[in-house]
Amino acid sequence: MKREDLTEKLLDIKRENDWAWDHICTTIGGASPVLVTAGILGQMKFSRAQAAAAKELFGLTEVETRLLQEVPYRGTFTSPPTDPLVYRFYELVNIFGTSWKELIQEEFGDGIMSAIDFDFEMERLPDPNGDRVKIIMSGKFLPYRYYGATGNHAVNGLKE
Repeated sequence: MKREDLTEKLLDIKRENDWAWDHICTTIGGASPVLVTAGILGQMKFSRAQAAAAKELFGLTEVETRLLQEVPYRGTFTSPPTDPLVYRFYELVNIFGTSWKELIQEEFGDGIMSAIDFDFEMERLPDPNGDRVKIIMSGKFLPYRYYGATGNHAVNGLKE
């Protein structure tokens, strides 16, 4: 079985049972709803306990349960993405990415914001002109390392 096949099976069961993501994420537990959803969609691996909870919830076999615990091949979207909602994130990065880069690196130095050591929060904000989506992303700053630096040369890209 391929991971994509298991993802389709899980989504079929979700539809058949009319389950909300909240129900699935709460039942499996062990991580944020974003990470549990990503696990169901094949983008993150589950811990042994999460896989056991998913096995019980979805009625999975031992092989399917083990497959949920394997490190996945991440990133399945084409570039640019074709889904309109996902495309808006791509658009945000295309338009504001260079500004975010400049502001982050002016504050922290030469480095990146981790997408591995990363938190994500989403909130619905009622608005009479149409509800709004509030997203908060928080990633650990990782300075670039300059291996072999000597003398007065910095070893990493932290702001001096």
